[in-house]
Amino acid sequence: MKKIVILFLFITSIFASVDINNASVKELSTLKGVGAKKAKAIVEYRTKHCFKSIEELTKVKGIGKKII
Repeated sequence: MKKIVILFLFITSIFASVDINNASVKELSTLKGVGAKKAKAIVEYRTKHCFKSIEELTKVKGIGKKII
């Protein structure tokens, strides 16, 4: 039973999603390729603009298609 719980938690963490319109800097920093500096830039950008698609992240300085 313990192994099943550990496996479930591991799988959940792999497929966890982050809402770019509501996530904190800390939450955004957990994404691959996004550190604290880029996470802050995302939060600053979204205070003026709401992301309607994931592609709009490329409008944030330091975020390119490779990260998306």
